[in-house]
Amino acid sequence: MKRQITFALIAVFAAIGVMSVPLSQTAQAESLVPDWIKTNAGWWADGALDDETFLNGITFLLENDIIEVSSESDIVDVDTLTIGFIPVEKADELTPKAQALETFLESELGIDVEIVVPTNYETIIEGMRFGHIDAAFMDTGPAWITHQRTGAEAVMAEVVQGKVNYQATVWTLASNDSIHSLEDTVGKKVAFTSITGSSGFVRPMGTLVTEGYVTIEGDDIVALESALANNFESYTFAGGYKAALQLLLNGNVDVAFGSDIAPQKYLELEDQTKLRPVATIGPVPSHVFMVNSDMSESTKDALVDALTELNYDDNNHILTDLYGAEALLPTTTSMHIGEFGDFIDALTGLDQLILDSYNKSK
Repeated sequence: MKRQITFALIAVFAAIGVMSVPLSQTAQAESLVPDWIKTNAGWWADGALDDETFLNGITFLLENDIIEVSSESDIVDVDTLTIGFIPVEKADELTPKAQALETFLESELGIDVEIVVPTNYETIIEGMRFGHIDAAFMDTGPAWITHQRTGAEAVMAEVVQGKVNYQATVWTLASNDSIHSLEDTVGKKVAFTSITGSSGFVRPMGTLVTEGYVTIEGDDIVALESALANNFESYTFAGGYKAALQLLLNGNVDVAFGSDIAPQKYLELEDQTKLRPVATIGPVPSHVFMVNSDMSESTKDALVDALTELNYDDNNHILTDLYGAEALLPTTTSMHIGEFGDFIDALTGLDQLILDSYNKSK
């Protein structure tokens, strides 16, 4: 039932035309949204707010003309759209699934759609920079870097298990009563997942830097590594959630960084009871669908409308087959990945490492 309600709400978003507001006007529209509605949206995404209260906020936006219903038909003003996909090592496994989306979009938009399944994100970034790729599904970090380098914008976010994000969390042993906040981890022995891990490094380290608990003296990756060495008794990149938590259970470190559900997903119940969540640091956004900065407003709107049709039962298998997402929700760059992007920017030299980590040709 929750899934049906979620899809219904997504349909409401599409119907009221949140994204039918021209993207050039989106920033202005966002500035008019009261803080209490933004807070409600976050709580609703986390499952802490009921659907009726959330919809009351949407009604407020409609009644006060902050968002508006679009009755105009969206016109696609190009003959062909080229869409990129998240890099994979074996393109032959993803290509048939991408082709199903290609066929669907051609039917919905009435134009040719071509697909690109690359082995690295540089292909997509350069394709968007020079107009060879019009839109792409992307991981959060590469999406922000693409936005910074080409001006591409996020227009849709994936919904997974009813949410558009998951929570980065600080973990310690239940018996450890010396750590009660993220800032308490400074000076301790810590385990990150990897230097490009979203909840296992970017969010916690980015928060420590942007809130002034850690200072990076320099503007490159060497400076970032020096900051790690200077601000923790020791640090290690364990290689993943489970490995980081295992180091914590074994007493090798005082803290492990990761997602809120990592212990539940990777550890036996007996080991789960030995851990304590110190703090929830904040959301890590889901994958996004990005569009080229040169795409016209009408084509963007038509593309978003067509992708929204994937949320309904008749077409939903095309979406779930791609990356397992349940639905696509209209969004904007600042709304969905802007805060996370600030953390990437704060961690000097990290952007290229993020792109390299997704290079499947190496």
